[in-house]
Amino acid sequence: MTRTTRALWAAAILSALPAVRQASAATSTCEPDGVQTSGAIYRICMPAVWNGDLVVYAHGYVGFNEPVAIPEDQLVLPDGTSVPQLVNTLGFAFATTSYSTNGLAVVQGIDDVVDLVHVFTTTPGAARHVFLAGPSEGGLITTLAVERHPDVFSGGLAACGPIGDFRRQINYDGDFRVVFDYFFPGVIPGSPISVPADVIDGFTNVYVPAIQAATQANPDAVRQLLKVTHAPTDQADPSSIEATILGLAFYDVFATNDAGQKLGGQPYSNWLTFYRGSDDDVKLNANLARFTPDSAALTTIRQNYQTTGRLRSPLVTLHTTGDPIVPYWHEPQYTLKTLLAGSFTRHINMSISRYGHCQFKATEALAAFAVLVFMVNRQNLNGVEAVLPDAASQTDYRALIRQYGGTP
Repeated sequence: MTRTTRALWAAAILSALPAVRQASAATSTCEPDGVQTSGAIYRICMPAVWNGDLVVYAHGYVGFNEPVAIPEDQLVLPDGTSVPQLVNTLGFAFATTSYSTNGLAVVQGIDDVVDLVHVFTTTPGAARHVFLAGPSEGGLITTLAVERHPDVFSGGLAACGPIGDFRRQINYDGDFRVVFDYFFPGVIPGSPISVPADVIDGFTNVYVPAIQAATQANPDAVRQLLKVTHAPTDQADPSSIEATILGLAFYDVFATNDAGQKLGGQPYSNWLTFYRGSDDDVKLNANLARFTPDSAALTTIRQNYQTTGRLRSPLVTLHTTGDPIVPYWHEPQYTLKTLLAGSFTRHINMSISRYGHCQFKATEALAAFAVLVFMVNRQNLNGVEAVLPDAASQTDYRALIRQYGGTP
């Protein structure tokens, strides 16, 4: 995963807290990093004048083979602006945690963000409101934590997270690998349920070039791969085809073994799936690999990773409609869950018509945060749009606020 992508994950939630240099004039003091009882590393940053509220940031995916540490690249926007300082500029305290593990870190991440609030309470003091925000994997952590701990979190902002159906997300990833292997056999050694260590180690230098060469040499197979898997691309940008394929290949390679270990078995299932969209579906379905899941893994998913839609605190979700990594279908699925659980009015989904994973503009993320604050305490972030760089951005911000239930 590139530095730019991780920085955009941070931008997805908090970049709206705006990417302007006026923030650099504000005083923001970060305490020395501490260690939680789980072994996770935490950081607390305080503004010069604290408004009494706290923003806890649940970071996105970090490879299982990286050391446990606060992902600094997720705390810096593409223009070099510090995310904690931007949050402090608005008067909010900021806190984040590395989690006690990397890779699939949902269970540990929930425990660590809850514990971080308790740590904050014993240092700066109890916050009036605690807002939890996170992108991608952090979006799932945010949603589950808000569902399960309304006594801790006043509300949450979950961006581009697999919140609708975690098992379906795993099958989406596995299906892409199965169909890719059918059209491009041998390009990525291993399988959707087991990845050799040398593939993980050599992914960037060996297998990314191999994937690029194979797909460029067979565009017809690429066309069928995307049609069968329904992996989004941007028709106006041909380079998005490679971005989608490489992005999904990254997660297939780096997440598969780690997820199997943490879930207590392999979770992927396609033994009853009939794939459609190729030039010869009969041949495709007769020859691609089939897998059955381990029941222990499915039990773990059901108990620990599936959202319920039961909300006692507000939740705002932000998602691009053309997300190839965590597809947008998670949003209507989660909305249906809230409807069935009687929590429909506590959830607002802001859909952004754009290709890419967590590809949000500052105005969109700022509006999502402002809507959340309004849902929690019926107060507006008055004048916040003034920090946006131009009149057009400010106009877009006010339009989004009106559209999603706040007042500009």
